[in-house]
Amino acid sequence: MAFQHETFRQERFSLLLLEPGEIYFDDFSVNYYPVDHDTEDINHVNEKRKQRGHLKICSKSAVFVPKEKEYPILKIPLKNVSSIDEYSGNLYSKTPSKDKGFVIKSDVCVEMKKDNIISPYLFKKKEAQHLFELNYVTVEDCLPSLCQLHRASTLPPADQGAMISAIVLSRQSRVKFNTSWLDDLYERIEMESQADKITPLVTNPGRVMVTTSRLYFQPFNNVETATLIRVKLKEIGQIIKRRFLLKQIGLEIICGDSTAQPHLYLAFKTQAERDALYDTVIKQEEVQLTQSDQQDMTLKWQNGVISNFDYLMFLNSAADRSFFDLTQYPVMPWVIQDFSSPTLDFNNPDTFRDLAKPIGALNDERLARMKERYADMPEPKFLYGAHYSTPGYVLFYLSRQAPEYVLCLQNGKFDQPDRMFNSLWDLWQNCLHGAADFKELIPEFYQGNGEFMINSGVCNFGVRQDGRPVGNVDLPPWAASPSDCIHKLREALESDHVSRHINEWIDLIFGYKQRGEEAEKADNVFYYMTYEGAINLDSITDPNERACMEIQIMEFGQVPKQLFTSPHPVRHGPKIERPLLSPSTCKPKREEVERSDNVTDYSKNGTAHRADFTTLKEVIRFSLHKSAISDVQLCLKKKMAVSVSQDSLFKMYSIEEQRQLRSVPLSNMALSSCLVLPEGKTVIVGSWDNNVYFYSVEYGNVLDTLHAHDDAISHVCWHRDVLYTASWDSTVKVWEFHQPGSQHDFKAAEFVLQLDHENGVTVMALSEPAQRLVSATRDGQVYVWDLATYALHNVFHVHAGTIAALDIIVDKDQIVTCGEDKYLRVLDLESGTEIFVKDMKQTVLCLGLSSSTVLLGLETGKVQVWDMEKACQIHEIKAHNGPVTCLHVSADSSVVTGGEDRSVCLWRPDMR
Repeated sequence: MAFQHETFRQERFSLLLLEPGEIYFDDFSVNYYPVDHDTEDINHVNEKRKQRGHLKICSKSAVFVPKEKEYPILKIPLKNVSSIDEYSGNLYSKTPSKDKGFVIKSDVCVEMKKDNIISPYLFKKKEAQHLFELNYVTVEDCLPSLCQLHRASTLPPADQGAMISAIVLSRQSRVKFNTSWLDDLYERIEMESQADKITPLVTNPGRVMVTTSRLYFQPFNNVETATLIRVKLKEIGQIIKRRFLLKQIGLEIICGDSTAQPHLYLAFKTQAERDALYDTVIKQEEVQLTQSDQQDMTLKWQNGVISNFDYLMFLNSAADRSFFDLTQYPVMPWVIQDFSSPTLDFNNPDTFRDLAKPIGALNDERLARMKERYADMPEPKFLYGAHYSTPGYVLFYLSRQAPEYVLCLQNGKFDQPDRMFNSLWDLWQNCLHGAADFKELIPEFYQGNGEFMINSGVCNFGVRQDGRPVGNVDLPPWAASPSDCIHKLREALESDHVSRHINEWIDLIFGYKQRGEEAEKADNVFYYMTYEGAINLDSITDPNERACMEIQIMEFGQVPKQLFTSPHPVRHGPKIERPLLSPSTCKPKREEVERSDNVTDYSKNGTAHRADFTTLKEVIRFSLHKSAISDVQLCLKKKMAVSVSQDSLFKMYSIEEQRQLRSVPLSNMALSSCLVLPEGKTVIVGSWDNNVYFYSVEYGNVLDTLHAHDDAISHVCWHRDVLYTASWDSTVKVWEFHQPGSQHDFKAAEFVLQLDHENGVTVMALSEPAQRLVSATRDGQVYVWDLATYALHNVFHVHAGTIAALDIIVDKDQIVTCGEDKYLRVLDLESGTEIFVKDMKQTVLCLGLSSSTVLLGLETGKVQVWDMEKACQIHEIKAHNGPVTCLHVSADSSVVTGGEDRSVCLWRPDMR
């Protein structure tokens, strides 16, 4: 949500304290002297009551922000000011001095954030004088601009807007981009322009500069925490042209949550300026966009590759909906109409809302009344006098999470307590029966944990008529908590019923039933000004009329851009939780089987007997280490298991003889990973001492020690005479290393190159068919490298925190990952599309992949078996007394696990 990315929230003052669209110009350090209103004598200055702070000069107000938070912020609307004069001075006092003081006389003063508490504004409607003393400048530096803005406030709205625009233009034309702030002296400036930074309800003007490696935004004021916003061009994932206030002047830049500037939304004066900057950015060599084609996304959705939620979010974005623009906030459908049953039955069609009808047409009686009025209405006719998505509706839902935005939009007031979002059942009933309530939902109802339905106690929203204070939203009986409510709503959105009918809702909102004759047939006609192209603001010459139009556009809501002019296709593929893998695509190639010594039995038609992992049985368990097991591997050729531990010991165990073969103290520090080369004669071990050890199984000695990294080795991989080592030093290094025929022809690994990451690398995997290396880091990112060129193909932010394990799905160009955020995810490596996600409710520490089956090692000591064809858990075993720290599935489908309990266990399934 855009509200979570606001940078000026840390300050007591924010642009939200101003009117929507108001511009903040200057900041002056001042002392404020509250006047004794009983005497009404400005010369009676009480030095003890002096308040230190800053005076903000804005286009429609003067705002005093005291340094001491127990005092309220004072906003003096310039339209209510009768005079602004220099302070004449008190003959008996030296404070304030004559050339430093001025007095604002006004009949309205707004008090805000007293004791720094967010609460409704207090409007004091009494004539008063406000005395300010400037600390570092004189009145000549402040009063002329303040008086000029005051004169503008006395004009009609249109003339006032024109005068303020002239003031803004004059001021901003004198501000040049500070090139000394460029990050790199060798950057070449490609373009400079002027734009507004857009966040919900807030417009902040500044200068934009594009260089060969970065995009910069320099605000004209100091309200941002950073004096300069920087966006690296190589981090830009998407750059999207947006419609802003019904004009094609917006540009949204998306970089991802892991970057310094995840999002930036800009609005330009004209479409030509916007397009020029867009073209300049995309032609830079460092820009590699990941934008998806609409037709491709529709096809992926039809075939179950992406979820209903993700597809609807894509359509919202394609239709110019953005979290940063409250007039075009992403819109989502009501899908549930049962808010009274103790449980939800997804097999009962009555559980679901009719997605073929707009909200206003769900109640036949209400619709009949509106159609009668529609028949007698002059052109342009409309059926619904209110919209399904407006800034007011968005903040109605989010009032508990974003109270400052509500106060900004509603002139310093909260809604009446009984009119707030208090109950899901009441909300649905009002949308069904209310005379002018046709609200759809927002994405927050289908993602996150439902924080927006919780009153955290930051604000006092008042008391309802039944005596209850406004608290948390009342939930339906089928929801145990806000997070459970969101989870079940998301389940409903992804259900088979909704998957079969969501195309009908898409036709209404984004498709061919959005406008024209088909919209009339579908009872889906809104006020004409809400449609794209219905009005050209630039063609309106009357400034007053144009000002009124802009206000209506901001408040009434906007229909999304029309994306489809014919019926939207039906989803013929199963829902997202179903087919991620198929046996045919996961079948290993015969040459790979032979090379890895796979003993799986192949029939004449080339298909393998698949392991039934629901029948896993313990074969051998042994405890030889003194600390938790770090990694474990099976060697089928030698019929042995090798393991490394935090006790710094490398051990070999004979499966046939059930005895320890070797115990070698390779290092003085913990050992992190191990692998057995295909010939079974050499084991490669990584250690926390930054070294990689090459151990000879035949000769029982260390062949070589490679000082590989500047920090602990986290993982090692080998393929076709190339060794890959990953480290906490944020690199993966590539080495040329040939498996030795004997001890005498051993050759040391030779360094080839280094792959840099932003954070420590925890795990990696190789994909031979796609020639890719996938590495994961401590900050939740997945890096995809092209092994042909060793170029970085893509970076995806997949988890919140460390990625513990990953594996590549054979021939599908997909990865399975798990992280400390307790999520299991399946990701398409080409597009970054999240194909499957599951909140495991516990940390998954390791995983193994066999065909369409994923085995997960959990912190509880259990191993879960997941069938990814059905996206469900099919088996669970208690493997260890404590976390399962490592897991390996061998070519013959044997499974070996290691745990924090210092034991290693071998498991075998039945073959089908």
